[in-house]
Amino acid sequence: MPFVNVKVIEGVFSPEQKQDMVRRLTDTMVEIEGEKMRPVTWVVVEEVKSGDWGIGGNPLSTADVKALAVGQPVG
Repeated sequence: MPFVNVKVIEGVFSPEQKQDMVRRLTDTMVEIEGEKMRPVTWVVVEEVKSGDWGIGGNPLSTADVKALAVGQPVG
C-alpha cells in the first residue's frame, strides 16, 4: 500500500493546489503500480510552520518560498 507524504511550508499552496497534488501524485503512483492500487494509495500533504524549514542552514518563510516561485532572490 503506497503512502506518499508531501511536506510544504504553510500558506504557500491554496487548498485547490493541494487537492491537485493529491490527485496527480495518486495518478503517478497508479501509472507505476497499476490501477488496482488506486483505492489503497494514500497521499498526505502536511504544512510545516513558516520558519521551521531550512535549506543549507537558512530558515525559509512563506514569503521566501513565494519570492522563489516568481524568480526573486531570497535574502
